[in-house]
Amino acid sequence: MRGKDKFVLSIDLGTSGVKTALISVYGEIVGSEFSELDFFLYPDGGAEQDPRAWWSAIKGSAKKLIAKKVISPENIIAVSVTAQWAGTVAVDKQGEPVLNAIIWMDSRGAEPLKDIFKGFIKVHGYPFFRLMKWMRLTGGAPGFAGKDPLCHILWIKQQRPDLYQKTYKFLEPKDYINLCFTGKFAATFDSILLHWVTDNRDPSHVVYSDQLLKMTGIDRAKLPDLIKATDILAKVKDEVAVELGLVKGTPVIGGTPDVPCSSIGSGAVRDYEGYLYVGTSSWISAHVPFKGTDVVHNFGSFPSPVTGRYIILSEQQGAGNCLVWLRDNILYHKDELIKEECAPDIYKVMDSIVERVTAGANNLIFTPWLYGERTPADDAYIRASFFNLSVANNREDILRAVFEGVAFNSRWLLEPMEKFIGRPFAHLNFIGGGAKSDAWSQIFADVFNRKIRQVKDPLFANTRGAAFLAAIALKHITFDEVSGFVPIKDEYLPNPANRAIYEKHYREFLRLYQAQKKACKRMNSK
Repeated sequence: MRGKDKFVLSIDLGTSGVKTALISVYGEIVGSEFSELDFFLYPDGGAEQDPRAWWSAIKGSAKKLIAKKVISPENIIAVSVTAQWAGTVAVDKQGEPVLNAIIWMDSRGAEPLKDIFKGFIKVHGYPFFRLMKWMRLTGGAPGFAGKDPLCHILWIKQQRPDLYQKTYKFLEPKDYINLCFTGKFAATFDSILLHWVTDNRDPSHVVYSDQLLKMTGIDRAKLPDLIKATDILAKVKDEVAVELGLVKGTPVIGGTPDVPCSSIGSGAVRDYEGYLYVGTSSWISAHVPFKGTDVVHNFGSFPSPVTGRYIILSEQQGAGNCLVWLRDNILYHKDELIKEECAPDIYKVMDSIVERVTAGANNLIFTPWLYGERTPADDAYIRASFFNLSVANNREDILRAVFEGVAFNSRWLLEPMEKFIGRPFAHLNFIGGGAKSDAWSQIFADVFNRKIRQVKDPLFANTRGAAFLAAIALKHITFDEVSGFVPIKDEYLPNPANRAIYEKHYREFLRLYQAQKKACKRMNSK
């Protein structure tokens, strides 16, 4: 088999941590390291991380992994980075951050975005003529929640003009890490998408639009030049190669952010094959042979990291972070009521509890909008709730309701997405940390009424996808071969006995959003 001894140093920079792995060009994981990361949430809607801490964690985990000598450094043929998307790192000419990275949860850009959205004739809240321009050129438009990089940049420009002037380039997290490896300022056709200033009509040749730059007020000089995700960006800097234990001259590919990267790592690479990702946030996605937009539900198809292809891009804010919230603020909140130095492997315990609670969580419904929502409702003000809580409920019901609420939220996206592609998904490949849960896999199958295929090693879907992208870039495999290298651990079919209760609860779930959105806006507006 060609290339059997070739490996990629694959890096996945998430919100909660960085995963570094050595993966063969055929997807075999031979070693990995993980480092946790902190993030900072502020009362005004701010969400930040220290980009220097990212780079320190990546270097530390990479050095530790390579030093294990599970393979020879001579067999590491490339570095490939994927990372959390829709973040903004402002750097000076030396590549040093001028402030913390503003990450995907940050909604402070909603206010300055309103200046761009002014107009008398509006469609779904957008000024008609500007919406038409965005739709024609990009295929979408900025979200009202103010969480896109365009909004981050506008916020910095308005609130921190001194730092805006000091900024040489605004970079996505993935592109900042590539800068640290190579010293090169660049973005890829896909990583730049959520800046909403590019002409995406030819997915093989994405360029900046002078019209959109003028309309948004963003300086072109402060944005990086564009390359393809499968282009070789540059070689690893010699000093970095020596520090990490890499061979000098190891190439770094352009790479891709987490959402498009997971599409490759999921194995659902053919047109109309869908996959479900559940990590800190969640999404449903699929490759399609056309460009299109669903403005009402805030998603569309955009250039894929694989040249010339389109992929549906969407993201929901509440998923695995709901379990973290439940763990840290309800079950193991460290106050005078409970003082434990460390919790057990709580997620396995959660899984076993959920399996023994009947479907419907004893008539309890959870809405998972802890950080607002992006898709299919772009709403920065909506918040989570437990509905119909009674004296008959216990914490086991609450736990089951959280699992089910995330699934209801995903189905809320699934329905318009299947309408968008013109057919139901035959199945969805399930990846991310949530896919480790057998109970959640069955709940998704029941709520979706679709077969769920649980991918093996689901936590490594992004790192595997990054490795595959490097393997494609260096011509060790083709895109069409990817699905054959992604093993499926198990398949879950819908349980007909749970159909009626989930249909009832799902309809109530949709009504809860309509009933609560105005009150949440009143409560959470400044």
